[in-house]
Amino acid sequence: MLSKIKNFMWIATIIYFTLGFFNIFFAWLGLICFLTPLLISIIKGEKIYCNTYCGRGQLLGLMGERFNLSRKKMPPKWLSNRLFRYAFLIFFMSMFALMIFSTYKVFKGAELKEVITILWTFKFPWRLTDVSNVSPWIAQFSFGFYSIMLTSTVLGFITMVLYRPRSWCVYCPMGTMTQGICELKNRKENF
Repeated sequence: MLSKIKNFMWIATIIYFTLGFFNIFFAWLGLICFLTPLLISIIKGEKIYCNTYCGRGQLLGLMGERFNLSRKKMPPKWLSNRLFRYAFLIFFMSMFALMIFSTYKVFKGAELKEVITILWTFKFPWRLTDVSNVSPWIAQFSFGFYSIMLTSTVLGFITMVLYRPRSWCVYCPMGTMTQGICELKNRKENF
């Protein structure tokens, strides 16, 4: 069954962002894209999710290749440099930690910020979802996680347009993290 749906995972990415746009609580579904590659790399020691099932990578490939939205140029070498990739992973995980901290503060009584942030800078007030019927921390996590997912997709589109369609995959924090996990797991098994 997975072999039949693997080429259509890009549809899940579109559905995720569409549902999240109209109801921010669908942002929680993004945890599937966050946890699945980690679990696969921990259990199997493989990056099969990134290489085969990543809907964002597929969407970028489709838009860049089929719709010719990419310049199809080689990305600069610094983008795939190990130092840059791990620095970007640290930066991205710092943003994730700040999002978790904001959620914790709301859990402890701070004011909910109903805002989507793109590229950690541009804030868009959100009024499409009624968040009054859930605990504020659940809503805060939704806004923060959707912002992270949207930001990473915007970065993917920018690099898709400037370089090759799946240039985002070169420095994707999840790809870097799962590659590191696989290297550690395989090194440990070889001892």
